[in-house]
Amino acid sequence: MHDQLDRYKPLDNPELWHGRVDSEDNYYAFRWHQCVKALDLTQKALKPFEGPLGFAFLGFKSDEGIRRNKGRVGAVNGPASIRRELANLPCTFDPSVALFDAGDVVCEDGDLEESQRQLGLAVKKLLELKLFPIVLGGGHAVAYGHYQGLVSHLEQGQTPPRIGIFNFDAHFDLRPYPNGGSSGTMFKQIADLNAEKKLPFLYYCAGVQRYSNTLELFRTAEDLGVRYKLARDLLKEDPWQISESIEDFLADADQLYVTICADVFSSAFAPGVSAPQPLGVDPELAIKMLKLLLRSGKAVSFDIAEVSPRFDQDNITASLAKVLIFTVVNTLCQNRHLLMAER
Repeated sequence: MHDQLDRYKPLDNPELWHGRVDSEDNYYAFRWHQCVKALDLTQKALKPFEGPLGFAFLGFKSDEGIRRNKGRVGAVNGPASIRRELANLPCTFDPSVALFDAGDVVCEDGDLEESQRQLGLAVKKLLELKLFPIVLGGGHAVAYGHYQGLVSHLEQGQTPPRIGIFNFDAHFDLRPYPNGGSSGTMFKQIADLNAEKKLPFLYYCAGVQRYSNTLELFRTAEDLGVRYKLARDLLKEDPWQISESIEDFLADADQLYVTICADVFSSAFAPGVSAPQPLGVDPELAIKMLKLLLRSGKAVSFDIAEVSPRFDQDNITASLAKVLIFTVVNTLCQNRHLLMAER
């Protein structure tokens, strides 16, 4: 297999990063669209980022996993929708923090597997450039490609990686895949990949809905040692119980990959998804959990999937994605003492 990124497209619409300008010289009044720089991963002269913290947005424009999973397609336009919402966020971090837009990996011919492989190459490249990847879906099949890049990069270290996967999701996504992967198979694919590489499968799924998963999927989760919290349990459990469960999981991992499927939230908060949920996790609780995960110091990458503008109402779902990504960036900056002081 070649390593040519022929499904990769650098940012081709800078207008996605367009918004209000309150000042052209006062950094305290800047918004993200004034800070984001385009990054072309096909350029040969790229050098690792030398600042204290850099983030790179990378889109995965694909509906193919959703189509194979017999879901509502439309998330292929999710990356653009999320970028438009991110543009007007305030720059609350130190000017030494960098934001890059690394473009998109596309799937236009139905070959999901090749697009996932090339997404992995792009993620690996970002990690080699010392940047924190924030991948924008697209269907949740993004997770398998994202993980391929992550494990490929971390395998280059001296010790085998112990990657914890924390998934906010109404579904386990542990289905078998005799006819190819989909947006319902990624974590079974990752489990099989880890078994092949003799790596531990450390997977936590938060927000699982009983009415959205078969008994066989619960059995598969048990067989694979998956840790999970039902959405209903997240609502009724004491916060300390939830925190303890997360901290126990984090203790077993050296690195952390966080992924969010927007369908973990109620359709009141996230109507624009492939599989809308009448009930779901409260975004405020998810943000508290997300902050706990990020403050561990183990997070190495993040993605959000299934934002589907076709079904969104007033950009509610894309706006929620914006808030979650803002939380990721701010929390990691706070950990490095790179948040700007309010005045």
